[in-house]
Amino acid sequence: MKNILIIAHGQTAQIFLKRVANTDLSKKRYFIVYYDDNTLDQEINEHFLLYKFDPTSTVKITALLNSHDFYQSMIVLSNKVDTMATYENIRAIYPEMQIVIHDRWQLGIDNAFITVVESRDLISNMLVNHLPDIPLHATNIGLGQGEVVEFKIPFGSPFTYRYISNIEQKRWKIVAIYREHKLLIPNFKTTIEPNDSILAIGNPNVLKSVYKSINREFGQFPIPFGENIYCYIDMQSMSDEEIEKLTNDAMLLHSNLNSNKLLFRVVNPRYCDTLNKIKSYDKGSMQVELDFHDHNKRDIINRDVEKYTIGMFITDEEFFSANISLLHHLKIPVLKIGKSSFFNIKESVVLSNESEKMEKISSTIFDISSQFKLDISIYEFEGGESEEFKKVIDHFNNLSKLFEEKVKVIKTRRNPLRELGSKDNILQFLPFDESVEQKSIFSFFTKNINKLHFQLSDNYQIFLPSEE
Repeated sequence: MKNILIIAHGQTAQIFLKRVANTDLSKKRYFIVYYDDNTLDQEINEHFLLYKFDPTSTVKITALLNSHDFYQSMIVLSNKVDTMATYENIRAIYPEMQIVIHDRWQLGIDNAFITVVESRDLISNMLVNHLPDIPLHATNIGLGQGEVVEFKIPFGSPFTYRYISNIEQKRWKIVAIYREHKLLIPNFKTTIEPNDSILAIGNPNVLKSVYKSINREFGQFPIPFGENIYCYIDMQSMSDEEIEKLTNDAMLLHSNLNSNKLLFRVVNPRYCDTLNKIKSYDKGSMQVELDFHDHNKRDIINRDVEKYTIGMFITDEEFFSANISLLHHLKIPVLKIGKSSFFNIKESVVLSNESEKMEKISSTIFDISSQFKLDISIYEFEGGESEEFKKVIDHFNNLSKLFEEKVKVIKTRRNPLRELGSKDNILQFLPFDESVEQKSIFSFFTKNINKLHFQLSDNYQIFLPSEE
């Protein structure tokens, strides 16, 4: 059984002893030294051994310290002189005993075997923790340097409706979620919802950046999927014209989004003017990586997405159609370029009756649209008066009011796919789930808009992860 010495006096000591008395003390024995009966106002616990004397008395404190083997001592006194005298008495007998001191006076004690608890720091931390939208730092766990933090997830945060596996977590990790006064231990399929509180651990500086991302306004995409944009170029299967259009669109995308870097991965390079042009892009916020070996395409892309913290993949229709499964498993947004010019895009288009999936990608739609300065249009599809469609409209209207972004609801008698198919100035957003598949004869008989993505393949389309 561990022996703990507590030297107590004053109101703070009184409250402290009461808390100790109500704690499980089965494996500890407490020696309480006090000199005022008012300090003890609670029922005496069987593990409390009481000694009433002046702790500044060298003779008396020495006799007690020599009579038992103490694991730790705590000094909680209301007088500065008594605190210092008591500390010096104990330290003279036990130079390496762990001592905890309640410091109200900035005593300035510097010793490897002392823990100083300053009242002003505790009070200021508690006051700060009661401010809205402030991360809560664990000060009494671990190193107490901000490596354990609790974040509140506000409505409209880019982290809302995200799967844990879709959030880049390098040098930090989400270890718990508090939802409706319940503790959830998350797995890779857990979705973060508005008003959740997440418990995160990691590098304190990284957690500060995470906090900014959680509470930011729109305009930071590709966060939280990653930081950089990725453009995969296979010079063996692409013509010079296709490569030029893809690279130009990638650079325009990079210039409009808040991405950190644009990475060009060039496989099967052939020596020509096009390769020299691509290599000239390797400067500033753009990076070019050449692969002269016949490596597996899936391995290269998976490795790059992980290594370079990729938050968006940009490709053309041919590559997208041939590699839907590969791209889907990356769990990051994919932009498929259209046939017209990137400069022609005038509006963002949403075409879906699946409210649950649209809620999961809505914040990203607003984020990207705000960076491109595009209004959002929601088109009816197969029964616009359905409850599901009304939920989609309500959700987007709520976000539009919150972030002052325009949303238009388009009602048309025509099939919206035919109407949109005649346009070349739209950016369509779709949930990227397993229903997005290659075109087949059976695709024409479905009412699932994701299966009909190919009908608008001439337009720019962004596929956003909506499920695990």
